[in-house]
Amino acid sequence: MSGIGILPPKADALRAIFGIAKPIIGMIHLRPLPGAPRFGGELTPVLEAALADARTLKEGGVDGVVVENAGDVPFSRPADIGFETVAAMAALVGPIAQASGLPVGVNVLANGAIQALAVAKAAAASFVRVNQWVNAYVANEGLIEGPAPHALRYRAAIKAEDIRIFADVHVKHGAHAIVADRTIAEQARDAVFFDADVLIGTGQRTGDATPLDEIRAIKDATALPVIVGSGLDLDNAATLLGVADGAIVGSALKRDGVWWNPVERDRVERLMEIVARLRGRPA
Repeated sequence: MSGIGILPPKADALRAIFGIAKPIIGMIHLRPLPGAPRFGGELTPVLEAALADARTLKEGGVDGVVVENAGDVPFSRPADIGFETVAAMAALVGPIAQASGLPVGVNVLANGAIQALAVAKAAAASFVRVNQWVNAYVANEGLIEGPAPHALRYRAAIKAEDIRIFADVHVKHGAHAIVADRTIAEQARDAVFFDADVLIGTGQRTGDATPLDEIRAIKDATALPVIVGSGLDLDNAATLLGVADGAIVGSALKRDGVWWNPVERDRVERLMEIVARLRGRPA
């Protein structure tokens, strides 16, 4: 069911962007950017590492990538994300998209929806990921409010309606929905009501597997595509993708399974072999 009667049914954003069933979207975790405590002073090494990961993901067969400022720990709240972060990411995402030749998404931590839309518009990205699209929660960074009303108006103002919103439903690294009195299904319907295009289920933190029951609960509450946003790996890929419509994969594709390490082609190829079988064709 759609979960809402006000908005017309949406076309499948995953199909529109990736053109294939059960797309696998590889993560490019950027090294620290200007303004972050651990930034090394030069942007070139950041770009070189990102391009290497982008090429390896492409060669391994993924269907798209998400570029994220994962090295900017500790992350700022949305109102404190600086112009330097947006400028640096805009400068990086374009070359990454060109090098990979794949659809690209943008995630600006923590919860920088408007900043991500600005980067995506400047760099011709296809979508943004927003970890808390609606409602509010207590995160490592403090109290985070859902930005959907402001972000959708900003998207309209910059003529970026073609940039799709991938929204987490039960966001990791936080106390969910403040008082935890709303079920996952209700949170999913909230995200639909606030006009997300794709819904994401996650584990409790980066690398943790997304509970299968959570994916089912989200899917039962919406007709939108639902993807895994955390913890999919070689061991659980067949199970999770048996229910989910796709996945964002980071740690499982990195050396030693650690998110800040480089992407390893062998890991990517092995995962894509499993995905190919699920799609019903030879690897």
